[in-house]
Amino acid sequence: MMCVAFLLFTFLDTSAKLLAQEMGSLQIVWARFVGHAVLVAAILLPRKGTRVLASSNLKLQILRSVFLFLSTVFNFFALRYLHLATTASIMFTVPLLVAALSVPLLSEQVGWRRWTAIAVGFIGVLIIVRPTGATLHWAIGLSLFNAVSVALYQITTRKLAARDHSDTTSLYSPLFGALILLPLLPFICETKPGPLAWALLCAMGLFGGIGHWLLIIAHRYAPASLLAPFSYTGILWMTTSGFLVFGHLPDEWTVVGAAVVIASGLYVFHRERIRKTGA
Repeated sequence: MMCVAFLLFTFLDTSAKLLAQEMGSLQIVWARFVGHAVLVAAILLPRKGTRVLASSNLKLQILRSVFLFLSTVFNFFALRYLHLATTASIMFTVPLLVAALSVPLLSEQVGWRRWTAIAVGFIGVLIIVRPTGATLHWAIGLSLFNAVSVALYQITTRKLAARDHSDTTSLYSPLFGALILLPLLPFICETKPGPLAWALLCAMGLFGGIGHWLLIIAHRYAPASLLAPFSYTGILWMTTSGFLVFGHLPDEWTVVGAAVVIASGLYVFHRERIRKTGA
């Protein structure tokens, strides 16, 4: 389920990058959230009715939805200018950011080993982006903001997991993005989509909705520390899609940096498992 989820997220990002060639990013963002919201509502509302909207912490649900919206905006704008493999490599800093932010936001303890792994992981990011090189693009900053937004999204998800049912959280996930852009729709619709664009816009909601649903189901059956390494299959999907669709291959520094970031993330998950088992 984790592998398929990240394959669907690759389809989502690939569609967004293709659509960026003929329409504005905010128009793509709105279509992505509307499709996601319609899919989740069509599945949950007939079974549970409006009671699925009942939340023990509505403000936190909205805040989580805001973080998902911000991450999507940053990501879709970054995809206009960066290769899929580059954005995917930077995204793998999310476990490191979650570990670092869990100290002030979740009052968790992070030992020196995990802090060392976090520091090494960010060295990997520097290898990827090469801040002193001539190839540094300003969109790298958008991709980094995306990673921070996703980390905050995951932390709020962790807080809500013990309070609200996963169905409720799933329904709230796309609502902010779908509603906040609705009054702006006449201004952000820069072009009229063609048949292929309409197909991709509709498919994006499916990719995002089903992908997030698979993540939730996977975490029902296995702990996060066991599932997390499978998220790194995303770099394989992204690299393959980038080559097949756009003819892009990551350079050697991106590969080296991604390897450092992934190794650091895996070590953080390893230490997390040891901490929880008390070994």
